[in-house]
Amino acid sequence: MPSTRRTARQADLLERLVALLTAEGFSDLTLDDLAVRLRCSKTTLYQLARSKQGLVVEAVKHYFRGATEAVEKRVAQTVEPSDRVRVYLTAVAEQLRPLSRRFLDDVADFPPAREVYEANTRMAAERVRQLIAEGVSGGAFRDVHTAFVGEVAAATMRQIQQGELKARTGLSDAEAYEQLASLIVHAVSAASS
Repeated sequence: MPSTRRTARQADLLERLVALLTAEGFSDLTLDDLAVRLRCSKTTLYQLARSKQGLVVEAVKHYFRGATEAVEKRVAQTVEPSDRVRVYLTAVAEQLRPLSRRFLDDVADFPPAREVYEANTRMAAERVRQLIAEGVSGGAFRDVHTAFVGEVAAATMRQIQQGELKARTGLSDAEAYEQLASLIVHAVSAASS
């Protein structure tokens, strides 16, 4: 099994792999195509994962790890509870914006990659629940049933992830997250009744 400790060259290769896959998708690319496009040997790719499928999963995991770090960094710089919810969901939207529709469709069609995306969606929904609970306990939000609001957010996030909202509304994943942020913040604001 490939080592999780990567050399600088492997880290660079993984970054370039992520950039390629997120821009163009992966279902039509072979391992040979990846080696040519990334200007490396298949042996070098095998140092990251043992198969094309493994490379895809590694790339998707790597992308979401970086996205999560970027989102949490933005939230950590924000104090006001309503801003934290808005910043969180807007930062998620920003992280999704560069992902091509082809990549998202390929992820949806490939169960191991879809599971990575679904796991990240579940973690994001839990984070929204936490942020709302913090706002309620701090008096910034009205006393709402945080688990319910979190479930509504989670259901919407799943529909975004599965492409259902795009099909019904025409909103991109990023735009849908921005709308979700606005909806949740307005729904839980202390001024609401």
